[in-house]
Amino acid sequence: MPYERNADLPDQVRGSLPEKAQTMYRKAFNNAWDRYADPELRQGDASREETAHRVAWSAVKESYEKRGERWVRKE
Repeated sequence: MPYERNADLPDQVRGSLPEKAQTMYRKAFNNAWDRYADPELRQGDASREETAHRVAWSAVKESYEKRGERWVRKE
């Protein structure tokens, strides 16, 4: 289930990530959703949605880091 806009993202994502990171998350999720439609491309028995969320968090962590309770852009 791809996300059309940031407001559609899960509460955990919207509540913790800044707007630009949410956009990054959404785009990475949607891309992974399409890319990993075939179960044979996923690791283990992970669902399509679980795989897409993992990919999205990984994309965010490349540019953002968690400091305390907030996610901030890496320097």
